[in-house]
Amino acid sequence: MPASPRRRILVTSALPYANGHIHLGHLVEYVQTDIFVRFQKLRGHDCIYLCADDTHGTAIMIRARAEGRSERELIAEMREAHLADFAGFQVDFDHYGSTDSPTNRRLCGEVWGALRQRGLVVSRDVQQLYDATAGTFLADRFVKGTCPRCRTADQYGDTCEQCGATYAPADLIDPVSTLSGARPEVRSAEHLFVTIEQLHGFLAEWTRSSGALDPRIANYLTGHFLGEPLRDWDVSRPAPYFGFEIPDAPGHYWYVWFDAPIGYLAATAEWCESHGQDVAAWWGRGNAGTPAEIHHVIGKDIVYFHTLFWPAMLEAAGLALPTKVRVHGFLTVNGQKMSKSRGTFVLARTWLDHLDPAALRYYYAAKLSGGIDDIDLNLDEFMTKANADLVGKVVNLASRTARWLEATGLAATYPADGGLFDQAAADGIEIAAAYEAGDFARGMRLVMLAADRANAFVDAEQPWKLAKAGPEAAGRLQDVASVALNLFRQIAVYLAPVLPTLAAQAGELVGGAIRSWEESQTPLAGLPVAPFTPLMKRIEAAQIAAVIDASKAAAVDEQPIPGETPMDANAPAATDSAEPLAAEPLAAECTIDDFTKIDLRVARIVAAEEVPEAKKLLKLTISLGGDATRTVFAGIKGFHEPAALVGRLAVVVANLAPRQMKFGLSEGMVVAASGAGAPGVYLLAPDSGALPGMRLH
Repeated sequence: MPASPRRRILVTSALPYANGHIHLGHLVEYVQTDIFVRFQKLRGHDCIYLCADDTHGTAIMIRARAEGRSERELIAEMREAHLADFAGFQVDFDHYGSTDSPTNRRLCGEVWGALRQRGLVVSRDVQQLYDATAGTFLADRFVKGTCPRCRTADQYGDTCEQCGATYAPADLIDPVSTLSGARPEVRSAEHLFVTIEQLHGFLAEWTRSSGALDPRIANYLTGHFLGEPLRDWDVSRPAPYFGFEIPDAPGHYWYVWFDAPIGYLAATAEWCESHGQDVAAWWGRGNAGTPAEIHHVIGKDIVYFHTLFWPAMLEAAGLALPTKVRVHGFLTVNGQKMSKSRGTFVLARTWLDHLDPAALRYYYAAKLSGGIDDIDLNLDEFMTKANADLVGKVVNLASRTARWLEATGLAATYPADGGLFDQAAADGIEIAAAYEAGDFARGMRLVMLAADRANAFVDAEQPWKLAKAGPEAAGRLQDVASVALNLFRQIAVYLAPVLPTLAAQAGELVGGAIRSWEESQTPLAGLPVAPFTPLMKRIEAAQIAAVIDASKAAAVDEQPIPGETPMDANAPAATDSAEPLAAEPLAAECTIDDFTKIDLRVARIVAAEEVPEAKKLLKLTISLGGDATRTVFAGIKGFHEPAALVGRLAVVVANLAPRQMKFGLSEGMVVAASGAGAPGVYLLAPDSGALPGMRLH
């Protein structure tokens, strides 16, 4: 495999908020980022992984006040907890900072100065919600109400999770303070704004042509924001507020979403200081030599901030723009939103107390395709997959053969293996491409195919029978075991970004520490083999039950933490209401024969457009795979933006008789949910990994 040119890569994850502990939803992002970084380092590139705690905002201030301590005492404690959880899951940062650092304060001032110099900052009075009971202005995440655009209830005061709209808290319909439950009153206060509409042309060009964004994300931005003038960005908050006071505007503080992304710059500056490097070598423009790549890994809930506001700040400050913004979906557990009452809102620490973190790293990798679809942690599937793949296929190769090499070591020359090692070595090109694309699921499939071939070889050669055959079979036994152990180590190299502990154990068993991807290309011979020790244990159902029980118990005892930040994805679900079912009772009973007449299929929406003369319809072009496309008219106008639908998977009734409508022929029906208690229309989506054309059973 030819070596690729040496690259310089800076990688970040979204900064975890210091108001809560790390949970399994967070770990989707940090594990996948860690895998990507470990892969790049294994390939020999200069790659650094930088992150920090997001520490400012009203939520921190309110919690510290409630607990009778200072904000800095609170964030110091949460930092230690975060770092311990990340270490437990082997998420290895090159530097982990804090947005409350002096470096971040300085850099906030520099970026602010650049925005001022460009004439992008304006001041005006705004109507802001004030909680008279709590005695404070309400930050966006301390207000909930009904979205003013799509009318979805129970939305936060900055952005709608249903339609993606952004707005001011005062724009909400029937707003309620999450601090006291009181209806807030409107008061006037001076705020500072960044007028990013002046950068509209730059942002439109960058989102479309830079190559930094998935086309679906670029389409979403065009359809939701860039198709009209951009709203000014409110970047200040009045006292009381925990954060950095704006130097040229006393009494005003930078909003948490202003100083949080600048934390990427601060973490880089702090790392550079400790490594004798210049931060301009990473974030400067037009550097001589190998330019640095900047990769941001984020959840789809904070796309708006990272693909419009953040590039605008960087452009104004003359800093380098992201090379890639890698967007992922949310985590569901057992097909549903994480729930404290069901015990599926699992903290990282709870998992570490009962289960192997390596198994979860592998399961996430096997689910992540590099796209923005949500992934599901099905706990039964998790146990089966971890046991079958990691224990039954990978570890099994070593456990069945290594003991016969403890006395003799590997064969002096690598034995004939029918081309198994060479085939897996050639697969390394495709496996590497999958890692690079973030399509870890494809990479894991290829690795497990290599493990299947290796196990088939062992099954055919039956080394346990050779061991009983006596001295005359000793040479063949050594050859078979040497092939199997080499194939195991080769697989361990490919899995090293996902399973660093297993890779270290493989190196201790034979061949020394795994340090390079190239070690997958050449077999070992004539080396000693250490005594075999167990590598991974099977996951038991009782362990998973213990995690669920512990999570339920913690939910009962837990005191609510006030406020959520926009960076906190996968918040626990509210208790389900009985209202929708009561409003629309179940239909009359049907038989299985009735049900099988309906052919439900997975489809991909490849085009979407409004029907101007129709009040409720969008015209969708759906693909069932290959050249099989159909036109469907769906009554979802006003609830879904056409551009945001392109690329999404949906469920369609594929054998519905075509219906001639005024606007054209509709050749199916998209399945959606609606009803009382949720004034919206919600498209049903299949689990991650489903493909167009698959039938629902």
